[in-house]
Amino acid sequence: MEKESNKKKKKLMETIEIPKGVEVSIDKGLVAVKGPKGENKKNLYNKKVSIKIDTNKVIISSERATKREKKMIGTFKAHIGRMVDGVIKPHKYVLKICSGHFPMTVSVTNNQLVVKNLLGEKIPRVMDIKEGVTVKVEGENISVESTNKEYAGQCAASIEQLTRRTGYDSRIFQDGCYIITKGDKEIK
Repeated sequence: MEKESNKKKKKLMETIEIPKGVEVSIDKGLVAVKGPKGENKKNLYNKKVSIKIDTNKVIISSERATKREKKMIGTFKAHIGRMVDGVIKPHKYVLKICSGHFPMTVSVTNNQLVVKNLLGEKIPRVMDIKEGVTVKVEGENISVESTNKEYAGQCAASIEQLTRRTGYDSRIFQDGCYIITKGDKEIK
């Protein structure tokens, strides 16, 4: 049997619709999306994948697509889609403050999240909030919002890690902050 070394590679193309009120611009792989709620920028560059704008569409294509280029096109489409969604409706995470043993105090001051009296600790735990992320403490809940999904998710995860206690049985010592919703989905 003879192996076919030069397999045919076909052109692959994906499109993303741009909603009204949203502007998309591309400059040397840097994709910028502006909308009513804010702005997102991300560097999406690959030699074999091109990103172009056509009236109200973003076209992501490759002339000779292999499996690798197909995966990159899908990745770029997902990133641009999330960027467009974020400038229309910001990505939101909600965390619940659980304090069973000691009354824990959580507050936001000067772009920092401060957790006081976690399991009776005398020194407060402090976390810097990344620029572009809004954190609000509302009763027993902490809401994290951002136009960039990666920033919102990382900030929520960092808050969860800030209140983590190693060496304690998590079934008994459930004190801390835990993610309960991501966007519109409730976590169980």
